[in-house]
Amino acid sequence: MISRMAKLLQIKRDDQGVAATEFGLIAIPLIVLLMGGLDLGHQAYTQSLLAGSLNDAARRASVEDPTFTASGSTLEERIENTLRLQVDRVAPKAKYDVSIQNYFDFAGIGKPEKLLTDVNGDGLFDEDDGDCFEDLNENGEYDLDTGRTGVGGSDDVVFYEVRVTVPRLFPMAGLIGLDENMTAYAEAAVRNQPYATQAVVPTVCGEPT
Repeated sequence: MISRMAKLLQIKRDDQGVAATEFGLIAIPLIVLLMGGLDLGHQAYTQSLLAGSLNDAARRASVEDPTFTASGSTLEERIENTLRLQVDRVAPKAKYDVSIQNYFDFAGIGKPEKLLTDVNGDGLFDEDDGDCFEDLNENGEYDLDTGRTGVGGSDDVVFYEVRVTVPRLFPMAGLIGLDENMTAYAEAAVRNQPYATQAVVPTVCGEPT
């Protein structure tokens, strides 16, 4: 009887393998947290690199004869390829969505064309009333956004928008409620240097009925 009780006490005191069991309980959440932290750090670094690269490329493109090491048949292509050269170092599978528009001035970014004549005072362009507006994008029509495609010319303001979609570092994003892809976004507005005279904005008027 005493021998049996001694064996039971010995089994009760046996703690071999406890560390492995405890580690097994905390390993999964610990690994998920580590991967999540590394993934968020990668996203922040990609965002920072994208913003810095865009600002540098935008300033370089604002001079009369910009020099880029990246290839491309147009200035717009060389700007986009410059961003790729920088960001692909940390996000080699990135997909890029680049928008380049130019405006007459900073105040016009994302704004409608300016009314010069508003016959009925409603703040809208009414062609039948003979209203007049500054045709900032020179397309002959009144637009709610005056942007023109491309980098424009002397003294124009160029507005860059870049969105980069990158697969996450680890295939465990769903475990912490994240999308399988991360997105980095950057924008910049730079005025081209006055290497020539800025184009004169034409005035367009409707025809009263």
